[in-house]
Amino acid sequence: MKRRDFIKYSTLAPLTAALPHQGFTMPAQSKRQNRQSKDAVTLCVAGDVMTGRGIDQVLPHPGDPGIFEPYSRSAQDYLRLAERANGPIPRPVDFAYIWGDTLALLDEAAPDVRIINLETAVTRRGEPWPRKGIQYRMHPDNIPCLSAAAIDCCVLANNHVLDWGYAGLEETLSSLSGFGLTTVGAGTNRTAAQQPAVFVLPGGGRVLVFAWGLPSSGIPVAWAATARKPGVNLLPDLSENALREVADSVAAHRRAGDVVMVSLHWGGNWGYPIPEEHRRFAHALIDANSVDLVHGHSSHHPLGIEVYRGKPVIYGCGDLIDDYEGISGHEEFRIDLALLYLVTLDRDSGELRRLEMFPMQRRKFRLNRAVRKDNDWLRAALDRESRPLGARVVRSGNAALRLRWD
Repeated sequence: MKRRDFIKYSTLAPLTAALPHQGFTMPAQSKRQNRQSKDAVTLCVAGDVMTGRGIDQVLPHPGDPGIFEPYSRSAQDYLRLAERANGPIPRPVDFAYIWGDTLALLDEAAPDVRIINLETAVTRRGEPWPRKGIQYRMHPDNIPCLSAAAIDCCVLANNHVLDWGYAGLEETLSSLSGFGLTTVGAGTNRTAAQQPAVFVLPGGGRVLVFAWGLPSSGIPVAWAATARKPGVNLLPDLSENALREVADSVAAHRRAGDVVMVSLHWGGNWGYPIPEEHRRFAHALIDANSVDLVHGHSSHHPLGIEVYRGKPVIYGCGDLIDDYEGISGHEEFRIDLALLYLVTLDRDSGELRRLEMFPMQRRKFRLNRAVRKDNDWLRAALDRESRPLGARVVRSGNAALRLRWD
């Protein structure tokens, strides 16, 4: 959350409860068998995955719960608030717990690459960034919670990766890398932060993931990586110069047969209207042949989707995992609901073949399949927001939502 977007934290109150404890075991590895045809690639993409603060406290290796927020000094407050809303959460939970019903969906779909915006520092080190207001962090020993869902790529170009300063960022990068997770959008210097994540596909071709963050999402300008300073791959704005930077970066790495995704942390947390400059920038990237999928995030709820010249633009994926359960405010956006996106692209042209979305509900820090009425609510909201962009959202036979476009 950004400082201007504080929810009603007055609901935080001391609570006590005797909760059962539960051991944990690692789940069986995903089959990861690509069931797609050789001429298509399927990407699983998600918005913000925040495994710090309250969620870190229920995982097997909870870190120091101390935080420095206006209304709270302990991450345990968020756990207590969630329990007051929906009942006791067993702890420690196993590493797969937070993913809930998404694991079976992912095993069945077997996407080629799984990409999230990891919106938390992964560190025991560092000091809270001055006057930031909100700090997220997860203990490095809890990284297996990402491996439990076989995540391939963690986008770090966001407004929380430096919550615990440069020491926290450096440990985040080394911890994720040491566990075999690919990161993009932040680095030990500007060159490292600008490098794409590269995934080689069976039979040839690659998926390239580029990531930038923008100040409109709450990223401090001071977080920009420089030649001598670690930080975020920051775009100062969406000007012609910014477009040229993205296009040049893609052109420097793209080869024939590559599929390119550009991930952008942009815009505010709340509200459905899509800034016109976001649409212009996304269209310009596609016009310049720089991108096959625009992956937008920062909004806490899903935004409308557009297909421009055959290429999908997800303007805001919404949060997938967070610890906001039980917080009051913004009820009209149904922040308990989330979407997991499966995007299938033609490997030659990069054009969209299919886009499916799986509605989930966050309850007790776990992702559960949304019931029919919640599924219908989310479908109606997405359809309403996507229609002006030339797309429709319909119900699919397997309880998923599917995008239709001209």
